[in-house]
This record gives sequence, structure tokens and C-alpha cells, in this order.
Amino acid sequence: MPYPAPRGTDAEVTASLVEIEGKALRLTNLDKVLYPAVGFTKADLIDYYTSVAPVLLPHLAGHPVTLHRFPDGVHGVHFYETRCPPRPDWLPTQHMYTFRRSGKEVFACLLDGAPALVWAAQVAAIELHPYLGLASTLDCPTALVFDLDPGPPAGFAEACRVALDVRAVLDGMGLASFPKTSGWAGMHVYVPLNGTATYDDTRAFARAVAAALTQDRPDAVIDVMTRARRAGKVFVDWSQNDAGKSTVVAYSLRGREVPVVSAPVTWEEVAEGAEGRPLVFGPETVLRRVEDSGDLFAPVATLEQTLPGL
Repeated sequence: MPYPAPRGTDAEVTASLVEIEGKALRLTNLDKVLYPAVGFTKADLIDYYTSVAPVLLPHLAGHPVTLHRFPDGVHGVHFYETRCPPRPDWLPTQHMYTFRRSGKEVFACLLDGAPALVWAAQVAAIELHPYLGLASTLDCPTALVFDLDPGPPAGFAEACRVALDVRAVLDGMGLASFPKTSGWAGMHVYVPLNGTATYDDTRAFARAVAAALTQDRPDAVIDVMTRARRAGKVFVDWSQNDAGKSTVVAYSLRGREVPVVSAPVTWEEVAEGAEGRPLVFGPETVLRRVEDSGDLFAPVATLEQTLPGL
């Protein structure tokens, strides 16, 4: 019996073969349940990524990607895979020459179109983690990232409060910033650059901001990685600004108990989150938000900014 075509494509479907934008794909195990708590299947995963592709793809275009794969669902074994697994001939890869210090020879996937997104979903890559540099300029991140990770009993509200503090510092320097949920308890704040800044520049800048916030609010903020010291505080993770690290992309699903999305939000919503409003969005809600408001994260892919001197 033919499977339904992924929504929003011109796919021609047979029992297990599809053609999307002229690219042939073989789909298997579409009824496999990836999120048992809600019965969310691989077919649902493919449907979501196909539907959200118009706003997700600009944030993946040109960026090598680490795949976080869950072959047996969110309760099974899962792993991060930077080396692109067996793939169709038409799916490009990028030599990660920034790994040269470690001696690794890695060719990462490039997911630059809807066919590539469907392929990633087919191999159960629930989460998509692009590197901050483009394949053309791996040494120059297109954005600076603050990953705000609360240590219990601190939670999402505390992460939102620190996100607002980060924004205030950046506003004072004339830098626009854009928030998204991590897809669970944390927040991510992105500062688009799209210029010539290097990782040395962004890492030093992020570390200085994290140190300043820690000095200002030592009871609520911490800038060191030692987990034992994070209890009740929000860790401002400046270390994500490294050529060897990738961060979950906006609109990616997360491999949690239920399907939740790392969703762009407004700063007004972050302020509400700081007051206790939960900002947890499933795929259907995210698609409705995109239909109503477009891509709240669009400037991250296009806005050019220059980091001020520290």
C-alpha cells in the first residue's frame, strides 16, 4: 500500500521509494515508533521536517552537521555522528579540516535541501546540530552563541532571567540578539555575525560576557563547567563558541520523552518565561507559529554585525 507523500513536497511515492525535488530516496520502517509516550513515528518525523523545511533550511544551508541519531527511538541507544553515514550519491559532505589538531579525518553531512532533511529523518536523526562555521569558511562562525543551562533546583524561569541579562549586555554594545528554547530546560541566545570574526574572537567575547554576568550575580550565574558547582545556578556556556562544537539548530526536534522543538521565541515571551510561563512547543504548535509569524530566527542567517573590542 503506498505511503502518503511527505506534506509540502511533490513526492511521487511507491511502497518505499520517494522522489523529492528530483532526488530518489528509499524510506523504511515508517511505522516505527520513535516517541512511545505519544506514538510519534518515523513517518511523523519525516512529515515534520518536510513541513518545517522552508524556515529550518536557511539555518542549515552551508553548515556541516552532526546528526544525533535514535535508531530505536528515544528510549533506545542513541549517538552523535559527525562522520556522515552511508548516504545517497547526491548528498554532499564537508571535510572538517578544523579537526586537524585532533588528527581526525571527518567528512560531515551537508543538509541543504528538503531531500537531505528527509534522508536525515530516515536514518532517525531526530536532532540536527550544525557547526557555526560554513563549509566555505569553517574558521569563521556565522554567529556567537550563549547556551544557558540551569542546574537544579534552578530551572527554565531562571534560564530566561539570565537570557534577559545577556540581552541587556549585548544591547549595551549595540548588538542584536535572538533567543530560542533549547527544547527543554535551557535557553540559547544567538548573536548573528555573518562576517570575518574568528572563533578566537567569539570565544573570548562570550567568555568575557559570562564572567561579567557571574561577577554581577554570583548567586544565580556561573561560568565554569564543573557540574558540582552549578546547583541552583545558570551556567553560561561560552565554550560552545569553538570550531569543534555544534549546537542544535532552530526548529530541530529533541530526543526527549515527548517530541519538543528547539523553538525561536520573542524577547517578550522570554520575559514571560522569566515569570513562570512554560515555553515548551511541540511540532504542531511550532508549525502554527511559523504560519502565523514566519521565521523569528531569520535575522540570524542574514544580519551582519561586528563584535566590539573587549
